[in-house]
Amino acid sequence: MRLRRADLKSRVNANLVLRYQSKGITSFAGLELFRRYLNLVKLPGLIRDRLGSLFIGRDFSVVSMVMLLLGLITSGGRRVHHLGYMEHDPVILRFTGLARLPSTRTIGRWLAAFDEKRTSALRSINSRIVADSLHGSGLKALTVDVDGTVVSTGLKVSGSARGFNPHNRKRPSYYPISAYGAELGQIIRLENRAGNIHDGKASLGFLQRVFDQLRDETEAGLRLCFRMDGAFFREDILELFDLEQAQFTIKVPFWRYLNLQERITARHRWQPVSSDVNCFETVLEMNGWGQQLRVVIYRKRVHHESRKNYQLDLFDPNTGHWEYSAVATNTELSGSVLWSFMSGRSAHEKVYGELKTGFAFDSIPSLQEQANTAWQLFSVLSFNLSRAFQAATIAPKRASDDKRTTLYRFSAIHTLRYKLLNRAGVITFPQGRATLDLGAAPMVKTFFEEVRHKLEKAA
Repeated sequence: MRLRRADLKSRVNANLVLRYQSKGITSFAGLELFRRYLNLVKLPGLIRDRLGSLFIGRDFSVVSMVMLLLGLITSGGRRVHHLGYMEHDPVILRFTGLARLPSTRTIGRWLAAFDEKRTSALRSINSRIVADSLHGSGLKALTVDVDGTVVSTGLKVSGSARGFNPHNRKRPSYYPISAYGAELGQIIRLENRAGNIHDGKASLGFLQRVFDQLRDETEAGLRLCFRMDGAFFREDILELFDLEQAQFTIKVPFWRYLNLQERITARHRWQPVSSDVNCFETVLEMNGWGQQLRVVIYRKRVHHESRKNYQLDLFDPNTGHWEYSAVATNTELSGSVLWSFMSGRSAHEKVYGELKTGFAFDSIPSLQEQANTAWQLFSVLSFNLSRAFQAATIAPKRASDDKRTTLYRFSAIHTLRYKLLNRAGVITFPQGRATLDLGAAPMVKTFFEEVRHKLEKAA
């Protein structure tokens, strides 16, 4: 039925009067369903088991403090003082199990109390969440992307240093490194580092701890394949992969003594990968390392002259309108499949972007290094839990491909907040039973009921 134009308009006579008195109103109605999921996976018990003995004699329990920070970051808070905008919110109080929220000073002092032992315990909570997700996925093989990212800090923040920071060259920074499970869509492990750390030189211990974590937390027989950039092309790293019997695909730097440029110049026949990409295989005799590596060299046609990459300080491998790259691997993937497989590394960069824009990963809440490291871990834990929550409820499965992307099609956190987490509501008590009223919008009702039904089915 077609309506009249007069039936579509509504007159606004005056500005609304603002009031700040009503109780029961919430801006975070979706956190009620998120809380049910966290209880379903027994997160409060895990927090109590791993951190309870390390925070004794405090007014607020460790479970409530961890849940409060998870709720803050997941709902969009970027600073500790943003907790003030959650004060008296009934759903936030239910989410944390508190009658009143702690002050921002209390939260700041609690974060400052983190030391290496407490940080390790917090990291073990994340490793358990990842292990449970991995077990539930049924995966027999896992692709692990390893890379670092820059987090700029202030001049007085401890543990930071001037280093690789292309957008803010003179500012000190952290340079955290993470291992990302490509099929899971979760961060397996994160460690914070000073900004002057080199990815390759400082990564051996991190990789060993990744192997130890996966060995301790997951079932035996899980096959691992690592994807890395050229900074990790090192003898000690390749020896570690041989020792752990893990597969790898690593970008090869165009060092002069590798003679890659000469091999490219002498090559006349290339195998097609796509309409604008060709490749050929060769073998590198790394005599100094005592290794023989299979290397696939690619060229991609571009329609412009590329800028010279300042990291390639020996020479520019881009000649004419072709861009060249090389990948070393111990897998049996063909050249075309390997090209797609290495292209899947871009998902890790997108995850870093979502962590920074959606989970306050780049915020610096304290001048103390361990407090900032704990904040990064809370950011990662919030991200992983949001992904696990989607996988258990609303995320549709996606077909596997050569890029080894996620098993599920996840929504960005901003979309999840708009549709679920940050919906307005009011708690009422019809017939004495606490009820969360979300309004009459049909799409909101359909979405919330779908999530609720999936949670009840999983219980």
